[in-house]
Amino acid sequence: MSRKTWDSLDKPPLSEAVLQVVQSFGFRQMTPVQTAAIPLLLARKDVSAEAVTGSGKTLAFLVPLLEILQRRHKESAWGAKEIGALIISPTRELARQISEVLAKFLEHEDLEHLNQQLIVGGNSIEEDIATLKKETPCILVCTPGRLEDLFQRKGDDLNLAARVKSLEFLVLDEADRLLDLGFKTSVNNILGYLPRQRRTGLFSATQTTEVTDLIRAGLRNPVLVSVKEKASVNTPARLQNFYRIVEPERKFVALLEFLSSPATRTGKVMVFFPTCACVEYWTEALPPFLAKRTVLGIHGKMKNKRANVVEKFRNEPQAVLLCTDVLARGLDVPEIEWVVQWDPPSTASSFVHRVGRTARQGNEGNALVFLLPSEDSYVHFLRINQKVDLNELTQEEDGEDTPAMELPAVLQKLHRLQAADKGVYDKGMRAFVSHVRAYTKHECSAILRLKDLDLGKMATAYGLLQLPRMPEFKNYKGDGYIAPTFEVDVNKLTYKNVQKEQVRQIKQQKYEETGSWPGLKKHQKRTESWDQTKKAKLDAKSKKELRKAKKKRKKETEAEAGGSGPGKRKRQQFSQEDLDELASDIRLFKRLKKNKISEEDYDKAMGIKDDD
Repeated sequence: MSRKTWDSLDKPPLSEAVLQVVQSFGFRQMTPVQTAAIPLLLARKDVSAEAVTGSGKTLAFLVPLLEILQRRHKESAWGAKEIGALIISPTRELARQISEVLAKFLEHEDLEHLNQQLIVGGNSIEEDIATLKKETPCILVCTPGRLEDLFQRKGDDLNLAARVKSLEFLVLDEADRLLDLGFKTSVNNILGYLPRQRRTGLFSATQTTEVTDLIRAGLRNPVLVSVKEKASVNTPARLQNFYRIVEPERKFVALLEFLSSPATRTGKVMVFFPTCACVEYWTEALPPFLAKRTVLGIHGKMKNKRANVVEKFRNEPQAVLLCTDVLARGLDVPEIEWVVQWDPPSTASSFVHRVGRTARQGNEGNALVFLLPSEDSYVHFLRINQKVDLNELTQEEDGEDTPAMELPAVLQKLHRLQAADKGVYDKGMRAFVSHVRAYTKHECSAILRLKDLDLGKMATAYGLLQLPRMPEFKNYKGDGYIAPTFEVDVNKLTYKNVQKEQVRQIKQQKYEETGSWPGLKKHQKRTESWDQTKKAKLDAKSKKELRKAKKKRKKETEAEAGGSGPGKRKRQQFSQEDLDELASDIRLFKRLKKNKISEEDYDKAMGIKDDD
């Protein structure tokens, strides 16, 4: 698709105000998704657009949104309590980023009457309501949970449903992520409050079955737009993807060496970890090794602090941001030069979204994923599943002046950090256990198997003072774990946090007096590993669903046969089609038990919907 310049858009042309703001951003040419979607939206068509991350989707809906609101304002000025546009985003960070871009447009004197309000979780809902009443915004940028709360709010004289009766434009941004995060019910409830005579733009990086269902429910005769920067590639065209094979016990050492190499010594770097607990631990453990860099951490369980962390990351020229998939979408910081992944993400699509934080808007970028020797087939899996090619990044390519780090010295420092503060020790143990649990949830469990890992070596990489008490170590006979070289009694570790240490001392005293630790819940001891528990639950669920399917089919067959008269024995009639379908279900179930297909694929094939 040939690119157009912004001022060449003539059907219909952009208003001078909108065009001036776009050009003030430094953009001259429209990206493919902008070229395809904007004219359709301006022609009052509903549009469902699929485009790779970082392809300029934000401007693709902001520009037509402002144009449509401007046209309506010229015909009939917006009333004080009328809301003309809603932009629904899956995360606070993405919503806040959209709001910031929108604010630059609304600074123009010809657009000042189109005021906006950001409505996301984490703030007081009473404050949001008060601001809505006072500022009477024409545009709301929001997350679905908070918006649904406002629609359902009673007794505060807000009546948001009445304010959206004149709604002109609805945007569902990152629609696939909205559904992945469990907002399907909230979005459907919100759609019920909105007028049908509106324009809707749905923007997504991937098209899933759930997204298709949302398109049917929320869009009227939509035009489908699918734009790829390269026909055979799912990631940005100017992104280089690399992998590096590392031994499990040296993974943290490999990360340190890479972050100290000439390639990453300057500039911003994002490092993705599998769990919130991992981010918590490494945010404590990494800074002593990178004294000249600012190390920040962010994850989904952080509430009010997330906005401050993102802002600090934007302003620090050499920051390293440790994060979970909460930032896999939406974060747009042009200076990010490298995206690093501690291990393969739980889903292949998450890989694409993570690496899309760099190489945005035509800039160059790089991404690296660390793989263990047992995970090398992931390279082929990603090529088949996501059309992403990974090239091996060797140690020599890091540069000759990359400092070589010895494992014993790194471990000694990690061990000392934990021994000096029980808070760090606790976080390390939680991080490791959560990592093991997360590993059992990979969608590609056929090649990323927990049984292939040396858990002792993994625990070494975390610098643990001792192996945790977990079923996975019950029969562990390996010698991969490297213990501290100094004597340490973990039961006598103290907290640097004064309040935690006071509580610990009180509990320690009661323990010495009674022989039992206060507040410790007495529950049945776990004897199964996470993957064994998962398989048992999956097996039970699959059998239950199979029995339900058989029972339902039996009732349907009896009903078709007309039942039986008095004194007559019921006779079941099964067609060949019924028998073939049942045989197919059984084959699917057997494939599931052998891990040849995922639970998600099985549920889809069986027509089972999870309403949790």
